[in-house]
Amino acid sequence: MSHFTTVATKIKDLVCLKAALKDLGYEFAEAEQGVEVRGYLGQKELAELSIRASKTYDVGVKKTAEGYEFVADWWGVETTRGVTQEEFVKSVTQRYAYHKVLSEVAKQGYTIETDEVRSDKTIAITVRKWQ
Repeated sequence: MSHFTTVATKIKDLVCLKAALKDLGYEFAEAEQGVEVRGYLGQKELAELSIRASKTYDVGVKKTAEGYEFVADWWGVETTRGVTQEEFVKSVTQRYAYHKVLSEVAKQGYTIETDEVRSDKTIAITVRKWQ
């Protein structure tokens, strides 16, 4: 019986996801033919990206028709890293959104004026475009 569980996300940009993971201090591996995601008792899944959650557990990133999803043995991730599925998804999604906003405003010719993390952990970004 597999311990792996899948979590759907709204993530569609792998470049922004990788930037978010780097910001959060996660190491990851990727390969066109897939990389192994480690779980309970040596169980493995294949994914496009394998995020090293601990010495023995990984979080995988798999492509779907709608974007990307996370797959992991969340019990193992929580017990070895101390991060729940909800905490992981929330922190990665927030940092992903930050990088996606920066990417999109740059495409539209805006520059970042201010970039601040508030006490409630929200991120405020002010942009400007010169005409």
